[in-house]
Amino acid sequence: MSSETPAAGNKPASRRTPDDGVARQPGMADVARLAGVSAQTVSRTLAGHPNVQHKTRAKVLAAVEQLGYRKNNAARMLSSGRSRTIGVVTLQTNFYSRTNLTFGIETAAREAGYAVSTATTASLDTAAIEGALSRLAEQGVEGVILSVPLVHVSPRIEQLTRSVPTVTVDGSRTSATEVVAVDQTQAARLATRHLIELGHETVWHVAGPEEWLDAASRRVGWRDTLEAAGLSVPPVLEGDWTPASGYRNGLILGKIPDVTAVFVASDEMAFGVIRALHELGRRVPEDISVVGVDDIALAEYCSPSLTTVAQPFTEMGALAVAHLLRHIADPGAAPEPASVEPTLIVRASTAPAGDAPDAPGRTRTDRAQ
Repeated sequence: MSSETPAAGNKPASRRTPDDGVARQPGMADVARLAGVSAQTVSRTLAGHPNVQHKTRAKVLAAVEQLGYRKNNAARMLSSGRSRTIGVVTLQTNFYSRTNLTFGIETAAREAGYAVSTATTASLDTAAIEGALSRLAEQGVEGVILSVPLVHVSPRIEQLTRSVPTVTVDGSRTSATEVVAVDQTQAARLATRHLIELGHETVWHVAGPEEWLDAASRRVGWRDTLEAAGLSVPPVLEGDWTPASGYRNGLILGKIPDVTAVFVASDEMAFGVIRALHELGRRVPEDISVVGVDDIALAEYCSPSLTTVAQPFTEMGALAVAHLLRHIADPGAAPEPASVEPTLIVRASTAPAGDAPDAPGRTRTDRAQ
């Protein structure tokens, strides 16, 4: 037996290098050597890869235990078959809403004794989402929170969400997922009704990308509220969640004399709309009232401070984790969808429709009519 191989039954906590005799913690190479497998196989086993054979897994576990390699973490988790890790699939973006939701998930998971592994996707392409889900499954996560809309549910996505407990947070779902979501239709109703109650004759809408279910639901809520009030429904202006797209649409809205109220599908786009209106000499809210959605941290410090519909991102993250852990504990239980109610936050960017001084291109006769 070589000096590198410990005697049976011994569980040394450290190794000594041949150069200086300094104790070191056993590494993956030591585990691989003792188990008679490659370092890659050890890595795959520690990650909970589903394709590692049971016999090989047992040899690696035995070597981990004997060497004391990550004894208090990997060995105990592997021997119990639990990774104590949940996965999150999210879009590769710096949007505040995605970041804050992930923060809520990580906080709640940590409090429950779970780690979080995040897989980002650069697009909403089905193949990209399949890849993100596959990466998390290969890591042996116990469950997944999908923080992206499922534009198309492929057979592979169906299979992955059946094999790993999954919760979605944007309203989309597969046959096996559980849904935790904000009522986006209600968010739009709150915003639109607020502007109608201020006396505006109609409300224009800068929408988010059509493939996002949140954006689609907000369009429905906006349109239904106008129609229920017997008001005309203006054409939808398309945005992509960015302030730049809000700015482009603000330049359009600011040149339409009859526009007095705008519901924007996100705060970040609303910032762009307000900037464009300022540049065109249209005052907010004296000439045009603006409402956003999200209530991000900067909304209160916009000029003027932004009226918006708040989404409780941290609460959403915690609720998604709670539902996922229940799903992990009892995979056969009937799904319990949860809908979180949004809240209207009234600030300085909205005001009653009235006799404000003439805006560019708009006459007092126009307003009277």
